[in-house]
Amino acid sequence: YTYMEELRASERTEENRKLNAAFYGMMPASISHEGYSAKPMHSYWDNFWALRGYKDAAIIAERLGKMEVLAITEARDQFRDDLQASLLSAMEQHDIDFLPGSAELGDFDATSTTIALAPGGEQGRLPQPQLGNTFERYWTEFVQRRDGKRAWKDYTPYEWRNVAAFVRLGWRERAWEATEFFFRDRSPQPWNQWAEVVSRTPRKPFFVGDLPHAWVASDFVRSALDMFAYTRDVDQSLVIAAGVPVRWLDGQGIAVKGLRTPQGRLDYRLQRTDRQLVLELSDGLVLPAGGIVLPWPYAGTPGTARVNGEELPWTGGELRVQQLPARVEVEVPAAVRRAERRER
Repeated sequence: YTYMEELRASERTEENRKLNAAFYGMMPASISHEGYSAKPMHSYWDNFWALRGYKDAAIIAERLGKMEVLAITEARDQFRDDLQASLLSAMEQHDIDFLPGSAELGDFDATSTTIALAPGGEQGRLPQPQLGNTFERYWTEFVQRRDGKRAWKDYTPYEWRNVAAFVRLGWRERAWEATEFFFRDRSPQPWNQWAEVVSRTPRKPFFVGDLPHAWVASDFVRSALDMFAYTRDVDQSLVIAAGVPVRWLDGQGIAVKGLRTPQGRLDYRLQRTDRQLVLELSDGLVLPAGGIVLPWPYAGTPGTARVNGEELPWTGGELRVQQLPARVEVEVPAAVRRAERRER
C-alpha cells in the first residue's frame, strides 16, 4: 500500500496533468503489459490491478482491525476517481467509444480490459456504454476469426479471460461458444492445457512461448469457476450459474459441492423440469450482504418465484435470495416453453 501511494503520488502532480490529463494520478508508465515492451505506457492493465490492490488492502486492514483502514479506503476511493477521470479523458482525446488499453494510444485491448471486471470487480462503476462496446467489438472480431471471415495468424489464449467477462455481462451463450472454441486449441489435446501462443497453421514452425502456460491455465480455471459462481463487488452479492448452458439444467441438472468462495463453501443444485426451475441452496455459507443472486437463464420474462414457500420478486431479471438453506421454485412461463419447442 505504501509503495503504491508513492507511485501514484509521483504522477498526481499539476505538471503531469498539464502534460496529459489522462496521466494524472495513475501508476507510472511501464512495460508490465508485454504489448508495450517497445515503449512504456500508462497502461490501464497496471491501474486496474493497482485498484484491486487498494481494495484488498482495505479489506485486510478492516479484518485485522488496523488503524490504517481509514487512510487506505480514502486512498482507494481517490485512486478510483482518478482512474475514472483518466479513462474519460483518454476516450475523449482519442475519440473512441470503447475502454482503451493505455492512455497514450487509446488502443483496443479487450483481453487486458477484462482485468477491470475480474478480478478488478469494477464492472458496475465503469462507463457503461463504452464497457459494452468494448466487449461487443471483441465478440464481433472473435466470431469473424472463428468463422474464417477474418484473416489471422495467431492469438494468445489469455483470451480465456473474456469468457469471465461474458459471464459477468450476462452473455451466457457467448461465454459457452467462446469456451468451445478455446477448447479446440489445447496443445497437445491430451494435456488439457494451452500454449502461450496458438497458430492458425500449427504444423508450421512458429513461436509457441511456454507450453503449457500456467497463466493461461489460471485464466481458464477462473473463467470456468465463474460460470458456476462469482463475487459481484458492486452489490456485495454471490452470483450463481450465470455461465451455465441452459441445456445442462434439463433432467438431472447441475450440482456444485464444496466450491470455495469468500463467504465459505458453496453447495447448490439447479435443475429444470418442463414447467419448473428448482434451485436448492445448502446451509454452511455466510450470506454476503447482497445475498445469493440467480439470473434468469432463459429468454423472455421469468415466472413466479417462491423461496421456501414465500413469493419473491424478480429485479432486472435476477432473483436475490437472502436466506439459507433455501429451496427456490420458479415457474417456467408457457411462452418460454412454446419458444423452446419451436427451436427444437
